[in-house]
Amino acid sequence: VQLQASGGGLVQAGGCLRLSCAASGRTISAYDMGWFRQAPGKEREFVAAIKWLGVSTYYADSVKGRFTISRDNPKNTLYLQMNSLKPEDTAFYYCAADSSRGGGTREGGYDYWGPGTQVTVSS
Repeated sequence: VQLQASGGGLVQAGGCLRLSCAASGRTISAYDMGWFRQAPGKEREFVAAIKWLGVSTYYADSVKGRFTISRDNPKNTLYLQMNSLKPEDTAFYYCAADSSRGGGTREGGYDYWGPGTQVTVSS
């Protein structure tokens, strides 16, 4: 499966962005999906995940209450709504797919990755 994230950009602190991740090559309806991010000089970290049925979601403490992950399986697309953005949210954001449905918050549990989209939050 090929993944392509989009929707990044430059936004002021307190603003919002909506990231999309379009999948192709295979339906993602049976995959758990996740968002990860990597800031300059830091390791990639978990942001949010959603189970294949879309009922269960998981968030990093740093984004809980501000970010919302969702999916539209018929459209083969994953989303990340980001509200109340902070400068510390600045990073490359990556979407990922987990065919084994056991990855959860672990980067190593995901087997398909797309190129990142840059999010920059100015203070």
